[in-house]
Amino acid sequence: MHDTILAIKDALELVSWASSQDSASEEESWNVPVLLFPQGASALSPAADGITFMMLMNSSSPRFLIEEQVAGAPFIREAEITPLPMGYVICAPGGRAGQVGQAKLIESNETDRVSAYAMAAESYGFGLFYLEAGSGATKPVNPDLISAARGACNLTLVVGGGIRDGLTARQAAKAGADWIITGNLAEEYDDADELQRVLSEFITEMKS
Repeated sequence: MHDTILAIKDALELVSWASSQDSASEEESWNVPVLLFPQGASALSPAADGITFMMLMNSSSPRFLIEEQVAGAPFIREAEITPLPMGYVICAPGGRAGQVGQAKLIESNETDRVSAYAMAAESYGFGLFYLEAGSGATKPVNPDLISAARGACNLTLVVGGGIRDGLTARQAAKAGADWIITGNLAEEYDDADELQRVLSEFITEMKS
């Protein structure tokens, strides 16, 4: 994980510098922060600028509710990584994330339940609330759930899983999402130019 983050930061620095086309610019302006979304305490790196310090709120396992957080907290403090406290909830279909996290999935019609989780996240003092359909999910989080969560809290609302095109992203944004996660889309392309083209089309469609 550590070597991967260093490689990402080096690549981002080169891209930022190339975009600036100004070798006399301050090196600090080339740096792009890297935010870590870890699977657990064993997947941390001092090279990260920030970390989503999250509770899998609808897990039935103490490991994902508190134990991984307790295990990782001393490392985060010592490495001076900025924690971003986040309530994390997995919705149906859930995918591998739901299985590994032993989540009691929120079904597409459970708007009252997701609202209660959003209220609880805000009461805990989290800054972010993440609705996840599962990595590689066959369908995204129901917009009704997003709207319900948006109406129940004033947190930054993050939505991910099953979002493979700009139209789906736009629907999530219209329902109230502040951040859209599209990890699998980025992982499908090895060619940087092709990925840039696809992401540009994605963003254009999302904003149209």
